[in-house]
Amino acid sequence: QVQLVESGGGLVQPGGSLRLSCAASGRFLSINTMGWYRQAPGKQRDFVAIIDSDGTINYADSVKGRFTISRDNAKNTVHLQMNNLEPEDTAVYYCNASARLTPSLWRYNYWGQGTQVTVSS
Repeated sequence: QVQLVESGGGLVQPGGSLRLSCAASGRFLSINTMGWYRQAPGKQRDFVAIIDSDGTINYADSVKGRFTISRDNAKNTVHLQMNNLEPEDTAVYYCNASARLTPSLWRYNYWGQGTQVTVSS
């Protein structure tokens, strides 16, 4: 019912920047939360940042001051501006969303396919 498509990953040197984007499409009334998670090789998937439809934002401590999450509610898109990237940020980044499908039905934990971010010199 909700499809998420990420873009913007790639290879960047330490200290560099990348901007990830995620667009939601499908059959829904509205998108509630949109966020980003990441998974490094051999590790669990970890929370990075989340933004509610009212603009409330939370970040993982490891990215505070370096990453900025934003969204365009009219376009059902979320962005993650990543600055001052470190090798430890290397991971597959996944977009996550929850949606209101009908006036009385909510669904959570829709996931995108992931986009690779590699920070290396």
